[in-house]
Order: sequence, then structure tokens, then C-alpha cells
Amino acid sequence: MKIQILQLTEGAKQATGIAVVIDVFRAFTTACFIMNNGAECIYPVGAVETAFRLKEENPDIILVGERNEIIVPGFDYGNSPANIEHTDFTGKTIVHTTSAGTQGIVNAVNADEIITASFVNAPAVAKYLKKKNPETVSFVCMGKCAVEPAEEDTWCAEYISSLITGTPYNVEERLKELRNLEGRRFFRPDNQLQCPERDFYLATQIGLFDFVLKAECIDKAVPLYRLNFADKTR
Repeated sequence: MKIQILQLTEGAKQATGIAVVIDVFRAFTTACFIMNNGAECIYPVGAVETAFRLKEENPDIILVGERNEIIVPGFDYGNSPANIEHTDFTGKTIVHTTSAGTQGIVNAVNADEIITASFVNAPAVAKYLKKKNPETVSFVCMGKCAVEPAEEDTWCAEYISSLITGTPYNVEERLKELRNLEGRRFFRPDNQLQCPERDFYLATQIGLFDFVLKAECIDKAVPLYRLNFADKTR
């Protein structure tokens, strides 16, 4: 198995084999909470306009997302796991758009398969990749607004890679470091509306969920993907 770690939107375009799109803070942490809370599926889209169009076509859709970490006006929820941690989404269809994570999905045009990852399901992702044993795994770290690499996404990729290869990796020490790096914004008193402190703690819980989310393309023209459990028996 060839493992490569790529960065940002350009990295998504270069990804081959199984693309593992990573956004720890916070897209694919939030997505795990949404699916764990009973959602039927998530449509991860690149453009806000696409989200609103889908809402017009189906008024029952719930809109989740952000731009520059602030909830998109007219959306139901921002991109915060803390804000939806205990929300019952049973049977609901979610449309999710973010500055970084969902951009990785819609740009991974050369991948054979697309899954998502964050620390909350990292062990499950490693187990899934070991079982599938593809020729190539492309970790795509979406970073800050998909324009600048971020430690948490790269470290998540390194951690999952270490689980696959059996290489020692001190992930606990990395997570401690994050508090004073990209995690600092979650502890600013003036930033709690868009980046609540609880988001940091939720996003850094390793292995909270035992499932993998897979994105399947249903319309290449848009492009439009459906994100659901890789194991359809769930």
C-alpha cells in the first residue's frame, strides 16, 4: 500500500486510489456527530448556492455550514459539533458546506473512492483501509479554509498512517500541543459564538465513533456527493 499525504484543494485534485479527506476543525468531526444522531445522509457541497438550491427543491433539508467559521446566513446550524451534539437528526437529510472540508470532497475528482476522517473516527478509518488494502491511499489535509496547511489535519493523517503501518506515534502529545496552536481560537472569550471551547474537546476525542463515512458521487455535473456510512448495514 502506497501512502501519500497531500494538502489543500490542490492535494485533493491530485489524490488517487482511496482519498481520505481530513478536516478535524471541524467539518468531518461535525459530520460524524450528524450521522451518529440519526441523519439519513449528508450532501457535502462546495458552494453555498448549491446548498440553497437543494433546500428550495426539498424544504425539509437541514442546512449546516460556515464561511470563515461563521454560520452562513439562512442556514440552520453552523459547522460546530457542540451546537449539534445532542440534536436528533433522525431521518433528516443534511446539506453541509464548509470553507475547507467539503471542498476536498468535490475536488477529489481522480480518486477511486472518497472517505472522510477526523480524530473522532481515526481508528475506524485505519481499520477500513487495512481491510480494503488499496494500492494507494491519499490523505488529503484540508487545513485552514483550504488555503493553508493546519497541524491537526496533518497529524491526523500521520496518526492514521501509523495505525496502518504499526509505527509508533505519540498522538496524545500532539493533541496537547494543539491547544496552543490551531486550537487557541477555541479558548478565546470573544470567539465563543463561532468557535465554542467544547468544539476543541469534541474534535480531539480519539475513536469516539466506530464508523467510516463514504462520499458517493451522484451528479458529476454539479458536482454532488452523498455522504453516508461506508458499511450500508448500519
